[in-house]
Order: sequence, then C-alpha cells, then structure tokens
Amino acid sequence: MQTCKKIKIAVNGGISFGAKLNARQLSVIADFLGDQELELTTFQQLYIEVMESDVEFVIKKFKEVGLFCYPVGNYVKSLRHCNFCKGAEEEGMPVAIELNKRIAGRPVPFTLRPAYTGCPIGCGEPLINDIGVIKSRNGYDLYIDGNPKGAYAKTGTLFLEQAQPEELYKAVDKVIDFYAENGKKREPFYKFVNRFGVETLKELVHEQTNATLS
Repeated sequence: MQTCKKIKIAVNGGISFGAKLNARQLSVIADFLGDQELELTTFQQLYIEVMESDVEFVIKKFKEVGLFCYPVGNYVKSLRHCNFCKGAEEEGMPVAIELNKRIAGRPVPFTLRPAYTGCPIGCGEPLINDIGVIKSRNGYDLYIDGNPKGAYAKTGTLFLEQAQPEELYKAVDKVIDFYAENGKKREPFYKFVNRFGVETLKELVHEQTNATLS
C-alpha cells in the first residue's frame, strides 16, 4: 500500500514593510495546518507540511492571499530583509523584491541565506549572512561569505561597491551560478568562498558583468 508523502514548504508574506501577515493570510494557513505545529524560522519564514499531492493546490491558495512559497532544503532562501523604515523608494524595496524574485528557490549545494537592508544600520543583518546587500548613498554594496554561527563566525567580505541594480543582479546571479556549479555536496557557502577564493570570484564575475568590484 502506497503511503502519502508530506512535503515541507516555506511561507512568508514577501518583501514588504517588515515581516508581517494579515488575518486572512493566517486564516488560510490555518485551513491547511490541521493538528501540526507551525514552525517559525529565524529567516522570516513559516514552515508547514502538506501532502505531496496537494502542494500545487496549497501554493495556489496561498498565492491568492499574497503569500509566497519556497522549497525547503538545499536552495537559496528567500531574502531576509529590513523594515524599510525610511520608505520603499529611499531604501530600495523594488530592488529587494526583484533580487528575491531572481534568486529565491534556486538549487545550491547547501542552504544559502541572502539578506538585504535599505541603509547602513543593517537591520536585515546582511554582514552575517552568505550574501548581503546594503543600500548605501546612491548604490548597493554587495558582501559575501558572512557566517553567524560557531567558531567560524565572521562578517562578510565587501565584494561589489556602489553597484546599480542591474550590476547587482548580474553579480549575485553569477556568484550563485559559480557556487551551484563548483560547490561540493553540502559545502556551506563561506567554505566554498574560502576554497575558491574571493579574488578569483571577483575576476570571474568582472569578466562576465563588467561590474566595478572593490
């Protein structure tokens, strides 16, 4: 007898002013929650298990109320972000939304955590995540290989300075491409960067994007 398999999916309210959900969204989540507990992660996501046969239907229902769904496991996570205290345009919310759309859910050797913040205060904690973006002055600074955990905790390395949106998107795309293609199975991103070399990554990205790397 074939058993029905459950799939864990990550859910959030997308990129907006803070990590918020409304009553309708919570009600729809509750409809599919059943007796299980709802897991809240440190990356502004909720984990919920649904039957594999129902995944597409559940995602459709969640989307109808403005919820975003992502795969759980060795993928690029959705963008952790700040509260955009000074406003959507001033702190670059459209750029954060586009970046999330481009990278979230991409398969990688090991879970990759990107973060974004709209000013140098850094509420989105970009410097201690795998890929971090800070809007600063008239551009965007890109940091890579931050790590918040254990004896190997470190702040990220400045990789791209004062980039414009298209430069930023291309650089992040290429960095993730190199990691996906060359990372070892279950190799954390910071270990990959340490093995591959920041300068080597800069050269490769520069060749393909003509970005101004710091």
